Amino acid sequence: MADQYDDLQASYGRCLRAGGFIERFYEIFLSSHPDIAPMFEKTDFRQQRLALRRGISIAISHAAGMGMVQRSVGEMAQVHSRKGRTPVRPTLYGYWIDSLLAAVRETDPEANPALIERWRTAMGKVTAEFTSRY
Repeated sequence: MADQYDDLQASYGRCLRAGGFIERFYEIFLSSHPDIAPMFEKTDFRQQRLALRRGISIAISHAAGMGMVQRSVGEMAQVHSRKGRTPVRPTLYGYWIDSLLAAVRETDPEANPALIERWRTAMGKVTAEFTSRY
């Protein structure tokens, strides 16, 4: 049976219930590399926070092999591809993952090294997909 990453869904729920999770992620992410903040200069962060909230759920489902999210993953990968409206160099995805994991550590009271490693594995699956479509 495929790993459904139910533990990540539960962790993500705890992060969201704690409040400020998405905002904290962006604080960490925007300061994680000098090339990242300029990419967000004209960003409507209200919309961006909603997109990320949805995107993380999709990424967890993608890691679990749920076919129903493949179209959404493909659309997100296209947006961030070399020819997309918001291209993201594949070398920057590591900063995205590290920033996400830092925010999870801060906001999920049940975060532990094993859970963080599962987050890393799952998010690595979606960023590998984005990279392959760059």
